[in-house]
Amino acid sequence: MAAEEFLTTALLSWYEPERRPLPWKHIDDPYRIWLSEIILQQTRAEQGRPYYEKFVKKYPAVADLALAPEDELMKMWEGLGYYSRARNLHAAAKVIHNELGGAFPSTFEDILKLKGVGPYTAAAIASFAFNLPHAVVDGNVYRVLSRYFDYEDATDTTAGKRYFAELAQRVLASDNAGRYNQAIMDFGATICTPKAARCTECPLATQCQALEHGTVYQRPVKLKKLQRRTRYFNYLVVRHPDFRIIEKRTGKDIWQNLYQFPLLETDAPLESWSELQQQGQWPSWLPIENLSFQRKVGPRKQELTHQRIIAQFWELDFQGEATPDAPDNFSVVKPENCRKFAFPKIIGWYFDDNLLYLF
Repeated sequence: MAAEEFLTTALLSWYEPERRPLPWKHIDDPYRIWLSEIILQQTRAEQGRPYYEKFVKKYPAVADLALAPEDELMKMWEGLGYYSRARNLHAAAKVIHNELGGAFPSTFEDILKLKGVGPYTAAAIASFAFNLPHAVVDGNVYRVLSRYFDYEDATDTTAGKRYFAELAQRVLASDNAGRYNQAIMDFGATICTPKAARCTECPLATQCQALEHGTVYQRPVKLKKLQRRTRYFNYLVVRHPDFRIIEKRTGKDIWQNLYQFPLLETDAPLESWSELQQQGQWPSWLPIENLSFQRKVGPRKQELTHQRIIAQFWELDFQGEATPDAPDNFSVVKPENCRKFAFPKIIGWYFDDNLLYLF
């Protein structure tokens, strides 16, 4: 039996749904499959599962998601990160509801037109919901195929991506695409894992070229190394018995449409209240003379894909007689209402650590 045919047959024979039970598997509702695939972008299944279940309960149909207020949706997403996924999800749901009459697209090409949906996600929805012959290519698939065929060129190049897209399509069981796609992804997640491959249990072992050549842990090959830049955030936690001040991030930057405390970003960490006051970007609407410095909390660190955020929280009691006249993207809210808004994870940690002291 040829290597490609052996791979396909062996994976279909190996696959048993109960090996890795997940609530979005073996359903044909394209809305729920789409929802799960968007949540699972950049998120492990174990982390994404409670979010999926929460979303399905809150928004059982695409119309419910389309009509949800943005702040409510972002709060539901809080903690998952990569918030552009939530914004794209909301935008696509509105298109389906308002322009497509609530009918989810049923072809790969039309699914691909949805905002936030790339070739992998479109292939997953098309094959799982409609059993259309489109191969998924994710990290698990890269790893399984690169090891089985001992592919030594980099997978993160244009040529490498093209090779794997074509190879994945060739080995796809076109008449059973949904089951095959689920099989190869589950196989990569449970057997052909990155650091502890279970080669003695592997049904592909007799024809696995990387196992034969001793290169299992050298595959797949990647050329690009992740480069992170470090940013220093100074949050002004302005406290008053009757209010707190929060700001909605509206620029084209990380955490768009999430809330935060007024922010001063600096080139380096600051050590003292006097240093903070000397920053040139101090907001003119917040008079320093009305503030009494209490303490500095942090630093706290959050690693994003391309950025490292180092945050410090400067707790300041507001002693003015009038509420600060802040710009439109700022809100003055009751202290007990703060957690009703969606904040980045690094501020969520601060709330968790200082809840009793703050409120």
